[in-house]
Parts: sequence; C-alpha cells; structure tokens
Amino acid sequence: MPATLRISVILFVALLLSACQSAYYGAWEKLGVHKRDILVDRVEEARESQEEGQEQFRSALEKFQSVVAVDGGELEERYKALDDEYRASMSAAEEIRERIEAVDNVARALFEEWRDELEEYTNQRLKAESARRLRETEQRYRQLYSAMHDAEESIDPVLDTLRDHVLYLKHNLNARAIAALRGEVRSIDADVERLIASMQASIEEADQFLAQLRD
Repeated sequence: MPATLRISVILFVALLLSACQSAYYGAWEKLGVHKRDILVDRVEEARESQEEGQEQFRSALEKFQSVVAVDGGELEERYKALDDEYRASMSAAEEIRERIEAVDNVARALFEEWRDELEEYTNQRLKAESARRLRETEQRYRQLYSAMHDAEESIDPVLDTLRDHVLYLKHNLNARAIAALRGEVRSIDADVERLIASMQASIEEADQFLAQLRD
C-alpha cells in the first residue's frame, strides 16, 4: 500500500473512532451520565482489573514454583497446569491494557470538554476557579496514567518468562527439564514481585485520583 494511502486510511479510521466516541459520550449525557461519571467508573474498573491481575500473577508464580519443586509425578499434567496459568495471565494482561486505554480515552475527552467550556463563563472568578481545578485534576491524572503505564510495562517481562518456560516444558517433558528450570525460580519471582509492586502503586494512585474527583 502506498504511504499516502496508508496515512489516509489511518486518518479516516482515527476520525471514525473519534466520531463513534463522541456519539457514545453524547448518548450517555442525554441520560444524565457525564464524562466525569464515566471516568470514575473506568478508573474503578482499571483498579479492579489490576487487583485481579495481582492475584493471577501470584497464582502463576506459585504454580511455577510447585511445578519445579516436586520430583516425580505426571509431567504432562504439570505442563498443562503451568500452560493454563500462562493463558490466564495473558487474559488478565489484556484486560488490564484495555481498561487503561478506556480510562485514557474518556480522560482526554473530559479534559478537552472542560477546557472548551472555560470560554463559556462570564463570571471570571468562577472561570478562574474551574481552570485551577482543571489543572489540578490533569496533574493528578498524569500521575495516575504514569503509574498505570509503569504497571502495564511490568507485565511483559513476566509473560515473556512464563511463555519461555511453558515452551521449554512443551518440548522437553522430562525430569532433567524440570531440574533445569529450578534455577529460574529466583528470576521469575523477582519479576512478579516488581509487577505486583507496580500494580499496587497504580492502585494507590487510582485511589487518590478518585478521592480528588469526589472532593
């Protein structure tokens, strides 16, 4: 596809998505649900998905530890158990990413609307107060988004390690393979702990952001 055509297609899709989002927010506003309300809901959902993600990645770590710690047993069953945890972790990661994107979409729409509506004020004192609140909310949101983004980036090293181990066991289902993976426990444990800490920081930022919105 020529570069100019590809750019045109990308712009068309972006405009289409923007129009769809505007229609979506407009429909909710007619029902009395504003962007601020939607943002609160989506931040809460992103927070919940990260709490669930923490539990899922803890479970995956525990399963990996149990798989490599025990001698004997049915190797095929142990491989399948670890593969199930990897797939569940992939699903959790995808949900977290989707929730973060949903938060950012409505946050951008809210801030754009807020800035535009500042021009509608005739009372300068109220305009200045609203502008101050907008700056504070945007600053707090940037902190929240940074924390969510850090948590999202911490997911990939864990998924990469889990995938490597699942693939290794898939093609090396023997006691020697299990023994070889025992040396990897410390590395994956460190990755999971970093991920859980990043998610916890993001959860705490979400709590603070929601408290400010509700203040």
